[in-house]
Amino acid sequence: MQDNQGNTPEGANFVPETSDSENGASSNSENRGGFKRGNFRNPRAQNRNFKNQRGNFRNKFNQNRRREAQPESQETQEPLEIIQVEGIFDLGQNNNGVLLDPKRGGKTRPTDTYIPRELVKRFNLKRGQYLVGKAHKASNHQNPKLRFIETIDGVPCMERKKVMAFKNLTTIAPDEKLKLETSDERMTNRVIDIFCPIGKGTRGLIVAPPRTGKTTLLKDIAFGVLENHPECHLIILLVDERPEEVTDFRIDLPKAEIFASSNDENIETHVKVADLAIERAKHLVEVGRDVVLLMDSLTRLSRAHNALKGGGGRTMSGGLDIRALERPRQIFSAARNTEEAGSLTIVASALIETGSKMDELIFQEFKGTGNIEMVLDRKVAELRIWPAINLASSGTRREELLLSAKELEAAAFLRRAMAGSKTEDATETLISRMSQTKSNAEFLNIIL
Repeated sequence: MQDNQGNTPEGANFVPETSDSENGASSNSENRGGFKRGNFRNPRAQNRNFKNQRGNFRNKFNQNRRREAQPESQETQEPLEIIQVEGIFDLGQNNNGVLLDPKRGGKTRPTDTYIPRELVKRFNLKRGQYLVGKAHKASNHQNPKLRFIETIDGVPCMERKKVMAFKNLTTIAPDEKLKLETSDERMTNRVIDIFCPIGKGTRGLIVAPPRTGKTTLLKDIAFGVLENHPECHLIILLVDERPEEVTDFRIDLPKAEIFASSNDENIETHVKVADLAIERAKHLVEVGRDVVLLMDSLTRLSRAHNALKGGGGRTMSGGLDIRALERPRQIFSAARNTEEAGSLTIVASALIETGSKMDELIFQEFKGTGNIEMVLDRKVAELRIWPAINLASSGTRREELLLSAKELEAAAFLRRAMAGSKTEDATETLISRMSQTKSNAEFLNIIL
């Protein structure tokens, strides 16, 4: 009710009475948000405004957080460290590469330097090449990233591109002798120098029954190369070897580059290490280096390839896949003396008399493919006569290119003198006579 002046008795809080229709409308408006249509804005518009305001507030809040965090991240971000790196290149996945530590024998590690595919493509990097360069190292990444290559195989990058590939080099017969006689009078080296001379580019096969001293023989050859030929790069490849033998080689020959896989590792590792070693040797020959590679053993490498083939081809007697020896034969046949560049000498051991038909077949496949065959004898080894070499069955092809006239005459004289004797008697007599002198020169002066 209103008075004559039109004032309400209860002031602003008074709600006028309405009809039923008005009550229904007001109840609907209350159901749509609890607000009366006449006194407030449209609830839908209000909800939209509220959402917009909430979104604006959230955006401003996120901007403030980013603005506050940005100076802190700039302060904590460390600059990239530039480090000097070097190692053996190995191709990885997606045409990327890694730089392997040469002290680890061709095996990877989590901190190996990463090589982007752009550098691999630009410099046409090949597996086994030795790279020296600079890399960026970030604190939040354990792998440095190679950014600049200084040399490839010891040669500047632009000059390395002009080098002739290994397969295009002209092969010639070995014509320069590798002298193995040492100052500590190792009898093995003295015997080899006279009866089985090794030349630069020789492909030699050590035919050895078990426990006849083939590992010691390889070590003696390595000592002779290191002492007499510092210009040669010595590589030792141990495939499926006993772990303690690998350790002994690393301790006894610290100056040699050793690629090794022990017999507790998988087959893929044996094959990878061997491939990396031979590619490393080939690239060194391309740039003019003389390389000597000693392998133990060709038989175990062939076994690994046979197991890796998985019976994909025809199987010969003894369970040997017909394609299993393809890669080992390529590795052994890589030994050569070249006309335009350096030389690659390979001396590898092959096992016989192991009781395995497969081992005999492997030896027969490689028999006659080398320039040298050094045959070790079980009976001589049982008598503890070292080196246990069967002199009648051992020798070098075209030894006249490696021996002087006097050495050639002495070797022929000694072979004729021992021709009618038993192997163990002939070897024992020869070694006892040679041990009475301090050098081969003194020994030759006595017998001639």
